[in-house]
Amino acid sequence: MSIVSSFKSLPRLVQIILLLIPGVNWITEICVRVSAALHGKGIEQVIILILAILPTGVILGWVDLIWCLVFKRLILT
Repeated sequence: MSIVSSFKSLPRLVQIILLLIPGVNWITEICVRVSAALHGKGIEQVIILILAILPTGVILGWVDLIWCLVFKRLILT
């Protein structure tokens, strides 16, 4: 079981709380992106992982928060 599927199985409120807290947001983002890159099939997973590791990861985390509110999943997972 990957971290991506574990994150998806969490209640939506818990997902939103994890993405709402700035430090936790970045750590969650990196963990989920590493798991997606390891289990993913495309190069976009690796590109998103690199963006999550850089300072743009904080911005990506906020985008993921909104994406999770609207579509009930993280962007590109």
